[in-house]
Amino acid sequence: MNHAHGQLANEALPAGHRPHVMPWWLGPLLASPIRRLRENPERLVASFVRPGDKVLEVGPGMGFFTLPLARGVGEQGRVVCVDVQPRMLRGLSRRLEKRGLARRVAIRQCGTDSLGIADLDGSIDLVLAIHVVHEMQAPGAAFQEMARALRSGGKLLLLEPAGHCPERVFQAELDWAARAGLARIGDPENVRARDHKALFEKT
Repeated sequence: MNHAHGQLANEALPAGHRPHVMPWWLGPLLASPIRRLRENPERLVASFVRPGDKVLEVGPGMGFFTLPLARGVGEQGRVVCVDVQPRMLRGLSRRLEKRGLARRVAIRQCGTDSLGIADLDGSIDLVLAIHVVHEMQAPGAAFQEMARALRSGGKLLLLEPAGHCPERVFQAELDWAARAGLARIGDPENVRARDHKALFEKT
């Protein structure tokens, strides 16, 4: 762990915020067709992903966004999924296999203090961090890792559910992203209106 990573990993979380990981047994519900009634993953993905892209998805769960990502990058693209929960990843793997998309997706388990993506530095076109950063024990360090993974001009899409991520926590996330060298370039479209949202670019 380098000095910057360690410094951010130990940075204090917002007062009163106690991150906790979504239970694995909620994975099927989060990936169910019912969720589509209020959130359209294909429409969101289509706004950001092109064939041939290399995408990093942090906290994919059982693949609500992963499946359209894998279709969007096409046969020449690649999706790398990183999650702390092995049971979530096993469910994701089964869903990808069932739909013939497993070859487009690399699945990795990470720890609570690092995403373990140093090998991706400078290679990623798009990072998706959807409804996950508020669950992290070391979000500042995670933003550093995600920023390093992006190529110059690459984008990071950050979405957080307002019901689970208070405004003060989201503001802290924006600060961590800025310290990691990411420039906020606007608010993404085709997302739930009540979500906290931001789109960043690596310059």
